[in-house]
Amino acid sequence: MKKAIADLRIEYMRETLDESSVAQDAIEQFTKWWTEAVNSNIDEVNAMTLATATKEGIPSARIVLWKDYDEKGFIFFTNYKSVKGEEVEMNPHAALVFYWKELERQVRIQGRTEKITSEESDEYFHSRPAGSRIGAWASPQSRVIESRQVLDENVKRFTEKFNDNIPRPSHWGGYRVLPSTIEFWQGRMSRLHDRIRYTKTSDNKWLIERLAP
Repeated sequence: MKKAIADLRIEYMRETLDESSVAQDAIEQFTKWWTEAVNSNIDEVNAMTLATATKEGIPSARIVLWKDYDEKGFIFFTNYKSVKGEEVEMNPHAALVFYWKELERQVRIQGRTEKITSEESDEYFHSRPAGSRIGAWASPQSRVIESRQVLDENVKRFTEKFNDNIPRPSHWGGYRVLPSTIEFWQGRMSRLHDRIRYTKTSDNKWLIERLAP
């Protein structure tokens, strides 16, 4: 007999999260959790949900691979002409979600996006394997194509064109999400989870608050 979806549940019992013990800086707290996630050998630990929206507020979300962060924000790369690239340009608000089920943890980030510098995009692009660099040229991301053959032919064409000297396409690069809020979620028993939210204040500090689960 098929098990009812509503009956699927587990109890979260690994850790606790308390506002009295978290870092005063949200990026510092993220670094702590990120380090623990990396050390837990989680597959695709840098996978995150990226949610964007049109200027009318119609949302779309997808899993992407997060590539870097600093004290200013969280960086991902894409084709600027893709759906997410076009949506970011018309509506700079975005949301990120990291979910590390092995640690029973989730991090939600909301903020505005901005393009990173060409130099930053170049540096990352040239660190990628050659196949990935050719892929940035070969794929008209988010566009309808007739068949897989279109990609195969594009790969062949651009490989012959560039050989080993593959430049970064002008339509490909990075965005930084500048967080206005970062929420740390720790699973707890009976769905009474710990939720600690950091909100950026006007004086560039972080307000720390507990949210009801």
